[in-house]
Amino acid sequence: MISALSDRHSRGDGFRNPEILVTICSRTRMDSPPETDQRDTGYTLHDDDIDDPYLWLEETDDDVSAWTAAQNDYADDYLDSLDIRESLRPRFEDLARTTTYMPVKARQNGYFQRVRDADADHPVLTFRPGLNEDRRVLGDPNEMSDDGSVSVDWYVPNPDGSLVAYGVAEGGDEQYDVRVLETESGETAEELTDVGRTGPWCFGWTDDGFYYLTTGSVGDGGQLEKEVCFHEIGTDPADDWTLADEFSTQTWPLVETDAESDYVILGHTEGWERTDLYYAELGSDELHPLVVGEDALFEPTLDGNDVYVNTSLDASNYRVVSVSLDAVDPSASPTDVGESSTDPNKPFETVVAERDDAIAQELDVIGDRIVVKYLRDAVHELVVFDADGEQDETVPLPGRGSVASFGGEDDLFFTYESFTEPPSIRRYAFGADETTVVDQPDISTETDLTVTQDWFASADGTEVPAFVVRRSDLECDGDNPAVLYGYGGFENSLTPFFGEFFLPFLESGGVLAVANLRGGGEFGESWHHAGRREHKQRVFDDFFAAAEHLVENGYTSTERLACFGGSNGGLLVGASITQRPDLFAAAVCKVPLLDMLRFHTSLLGETWTTEYGSPDDPEAYEYIREYSPYHNVEERAYPAVLFTTGESDSRVDPFHARKMAARMQAAQSGADPILLKTRSQTGHGSGKPVSKVVEENLDEWSFLGDQLDAF
Repeated sequence: MISALSDRHSRGDGFRNPEILVTICSRTRMDSPPETDQRDTGYTLHDDDIDDPYLWLEETDDDVSAWTAAQNDYADDYLDSLDIRESLRPRFEDLARTTTYMPVKARQNGYFQRVRDADADHPVLTFRPGLNEDRRVLGDPNEMSDDGSVSVDWYVPNPDGSLVAYGVAEGGDEQYDVRVLETESGETAEELTDVGRTGPWCFGWTDDGFYYLTTGSVGDGGQLEKEVCFHEIGTDPADDWTLADEFSTQTWPLVETDAESDYVILGHTEGWERTDLYYAELGSDELHPLVVGEDALFEPTLDGNDVYVNTSLDASNYRVVSVSLDAVDPSASPTDVGESSTDPNKPFETVVAERDDAIAQELDVIGDRIVVKYLRDAVHELVVFDADGEQDETVPLPGRGSVASFGGEDDLFFTYESFTEPPSIRRYAFGADETTVVDQPDISTETDLTVTQDWFASADGTEVPAFVVRRSDLECDGDNPAVLYGYGGFENSLTPFFGEFFLPFLESGGVLAVANLRGGGEFGESWHHAGRREHKQRVFDDFFAAAEHLVENGYTSTERLACFGGSNGGLLVGASITQRPDLFAAAVCKVPLLDMLRFHTSLLGETWTTEYGSPDDPEAYEYIREYSPYHNVEERAYPAVLFTTGESDSRVDPFHARKMAARMQAAQSGADPILLKTRSQTGHGSGKPVSKVVEENLDEWSFLGDQLDAF
């Protein structure tokens, strides 16, 4: 819980001296940042007096709006003055204006898919009865607004494909209305408005309706108020009944149903730490415990009345266990997952045992096959097992890349991409020698690129890998521009990806390095745990070691190296420029967490205390205060920094970027710019129209190109 003291100061009025003259922003020339009022404000936390002169920038009032506008003017004036910006525009427009294909979802009657035409801002939801037939548009967000602010971010067809539900958001705020269409007619059958932060992970169809998550809104501060309800098709949403509504701040529900099942599975996932599983008969609100009280993750897949669960219990690299719900005694309270047992309190059996490679938290059951995605040195593999858990085959992938969104009815559909190959939709007939391409964007480069995986020692001796992408003929002479990208948190794995806007940089002789830092999930749960909470500094140390490796091995120099990251990766960048500014010439810090003593006071922040620890806990406060980027800014020379945030971000509060930019501008003793760009009608990342994506990338790459003398 947020302390009363923290809550009082989240309004920005703690210790304010009303006699201080408030000057929001005054500047005498455009080549210097707006002056920011430093107020006599702060707060006390665990008997420490925290001086916070920019506490007022946590507000959303007229003062902050005026300050933000002045910062945007300063950033735009700087970025627009760069000749490289307009020289990059034609290439960026060409890269963006290609047809993009999203994953295929197969149903009995055909194939659903989101597709963005080359000249469109957003992908549209389509359906086709056969893969060789024309697509028919079911939902087109490009026609839902004049300014491109409305997006369709997700959809879930019902089992026979006769209906499809999709989520509509505005301005990238991830607050959804849910619409249900009749596939054949394209007519709207149902609409649930103001559902809140919901999505396909918590949406489950039945024969007569669907279970769904609903939350409060950003505006009323209710995003963490959660309820799982059931809506019957053809009834008033006001009559929807509640399956569950007791969820802690840190807990998010998941819902799993299946066309052939008599049950619904409800998961209570606390952060990225543990899951409790419950089940109920369809139509009943009486939940029975399936797995409760274990400090491990459980990710269920329902196949008829059988449940297959990917779990980290006694398996850091995960294993797959199963149970038949028909065999579970609903009056019992199973809390232990063991080997095959007739004991009703231990009903699970291991189907796929733990391996040296980690399961990438994703599996699917197709017919009598279990398809499991593995990580081998941060590269994906798809392995097919029979119902008894015996390995049957390995899906032949085109190379060392990444697989996403796999599933199907008879054949397997999935998305594949690598550092050199754009995302393609592929189909695999079980037992075949190769996959076939269903859809692929027309993006290419005439430059031959080389991808290597380098390993290096971090500060504590741990070996850490990074992918390095460069032109094949590029000499490692220590004088190439380079960008180091990382994340390192929430068990999120950085596997090979295709970044179309990286191409001009690589083609012109730049180097891209993607580091697989601790805190991620590339090597299982233990890799994640090694970089969370009190171990968070290890993530930063891994990143610094990656930077030093790039310099020591001649890829680049500190004068031509930049760091790049967003969200938790923005925290990584913030820690990098405050702890090791000597390593970097420039930084791009997107939608970041930076004030780590107050991250938990707004939006989804409280959810992340399981990952970082809570500043309200005295022990966690000590190690969080030690690395919190905002609290480690001091007067000195810093590299050039571009902070970006979205005014509709409903995950990470924009105040992080505002406060950090203000403090760094005041502390900068060097000549390099500290810029802040706040973008309107955008959020944390989802739902952006292509026109905005192009402008954002022009900002970022012209900034980096200018600072690194690239292109």
